[in-house]
Amino acid sequence: MTLKFHSSLTKDLSSMLDDSDDYNAIIKVGVDPNIKEFHAHSNILRARSPYFKSAFSNLWIKNNDDKMIEYTKPNINPDVFEIILEYIYTGEVDLTEELEENILGLLIASDELLLEELFESVQEYLINKKSKWVEQNFILVLHTIYKLSSCKKLQDHCIESICLDPQPFITSENFLSLDKDILYNLLKRDDLAIEEIIVWDHLIKWGIEQTPGLGNKNNIKWNNKNFQALKKTLNGFIPLIRFTEINSADFFDKIRPFKAVIPNVIYEEVMEIYMKNTLPKTTFFPPRRGMIKIDSNIIKPRQSRIIINWIDKKNSDYIRNREDTVYKFNLIYRQSRNKNSNIRDLFAGQGAILIFIKEKFTGRIFGGYNPIGWRGYSRYQYLSTIESFIFSFENNEDTKDMEIGRVLSSSHAIYDCSESRVVFGKGDLKLKCDKFSAYNKGTYECLKRGSNGVEYEVEEIEAFSVVNLV
Repeated sequence: MTLKFHSSLTKDLSSMLDDSDDYNAIIKVGVDPNIKEFHAHSNILRARSPYFKSAFSNLWIKNNDDKMIEYTKPNINPDVFEIILEYIYTGEVDLTEELEENILGLLIASDELLLEELFESVQEYLINKKSKWVEQNFILVLHTIYKLSSCKKLQDHCIESICLDPQPFITSENFLSLDKDILYNLLKRDDLAIEEIIVWDHLIKWGIEQTPGLGNKNNIKWNNKNFQALKKTLNGFIPLIRFTEINSADFFDKIRPFKAVIPNVIYEEVMEIYMKNTLPKTTFFPPRRGMIKIDSNIIKPRQSRIIINWIDKKNSDYIRNREDTVYKFNLIYRQSRNKNSNIRDLFAGQGAILIFIKEKFTGRIFGGYNPIGWRGYSRYQYLSTIESFIFSFENNEDTKDMEIGRVLSSSHAIYDCSESRVVFGKGDLKLKCDKFSAYNKGTYECLKRGSNGVEYEVEEIEAFSVVNLV
């Protein structure tokens, strides 16, 4: 039998860090005026960090007159290094009260110091616990981590999050300072969910910002030298634009004035497509698959992507590609717009229907997908399908705790009647006017947010017809 005393070991090592006077290493971190000196034990640092095992070799360090090891790390913030020492001595780190900038700095420092366990945990913490901050600081995070191959998980998280809802990022002022390699890898993605003319507008703005001598943003006053300078800046980016997704009016107003920066072979082919309505002859990037949009006021674009994946029976985090089905979502009902319209009559004969319901007091979101539609018959009947499902989100930011309940009893999947209500199953999700309920009736997998015997008040309802374009 092995007796373990980890708690007392951690306590004793922690006291060595805080109180011991037998240290033999002085480590100075930070830059003026924020420099701090830390005292540590070289044997513990060597044992815990492969970096310090090498750094404290005779070739790297210097000893003062007292045989004390002296070492400097100006590229690490003192607050970050204090966290690192706590980890090295105790194996514990509490990040709940730490500034997000320090957590990002801890990620980079732990990678440099070869603290693999700490590095992986901090990366996961930023993704899972600080995703909102990461989203608000994409430029800072990407510029900090993009050259580090070890940070690929966080890189992918940032890029995929941007692709889900790129317009706030691309239209922000910070976008103009984006690193060219990051921008290139972003624009080449098929899942960038944004209109192509917006990409073009802000690529031009980015190019102007990156090109010396183009202080005058009004290209009307540019000479040929100005255009050639911009063309050089944008040389690798122009082929990434899906010109065939830009309508002729926008092409005339927004692209034609920059004809000089577009390679002639591309410009001429695009002109031929517009003028003759022909297909591309050379290789153009296909339409971005991320541009499947649900124009909803209830859910966010990243939740749209999840629901589209559910329609295709894919996992929530599936990344769509050019081989996947393309859908069009046509808004047929919005309660705040249509007021007291008979929703049942509006839905009849519309084919596949996707419904969103926002609860009035909590902001929770419920909904359902009916792939066969409501028929509009006067008699009451159940319609059969194996493709329908119901779902819920905690709010319009929720992408982690969403629930889906797929149909279990296909013969009772959809209830069709002439009354002003829509029903999934035997009442698993039921909507009528300004009230709805989510019951566990067994026709669908149970939604934990549902509550038997309780009707919720509606804040907003939206319904879309779902058209398969392939």
